Amino acid sequence: MAQDTKTKKAARLFDVRLVIGGLFTIYGVIVTLIGLFDNHSEIEKAQGVRINLWMGLGMLVVGLLMLLWLRLNPLPTPEPGADEADDAGPTD
Repeated sequence: MAQDTKTKKAARLFDVRLVIGGLFTIYGVIVTLIGLFDNHSEIEKAQGVRINLWMGLGMLVVGLLMLLWLRLNPLPTPEPGADEADDAGPTD
C-alpha cells in the first residue's frame, strides 16, 4: 500500500503542468508586486500603462489555471504490473 502511494506521488511530481503552473504563479506574484510599487518614471516609460502589474496578473492567472487543470484532471497512475509485461520481450 505504501509503495502504491509512493508511485502515485512520483507520477504527479513529473507532470509538466505542475512545473509550468508553479513557475508562472511564482513569477506572476513577483511581477505583480513590482507593478504595484512602480514609480512614476517607470510608468511613463511604458507610455502610462502599468505593464508590470498587468503582465504579472496575466502570469498569475495562467499559472493558477495550469494548477487547477492539474488538480481537476490528474495523470492516470500506471499499473505496477503493466511495465513488466511490456519489457518482457517477444514470447516464442
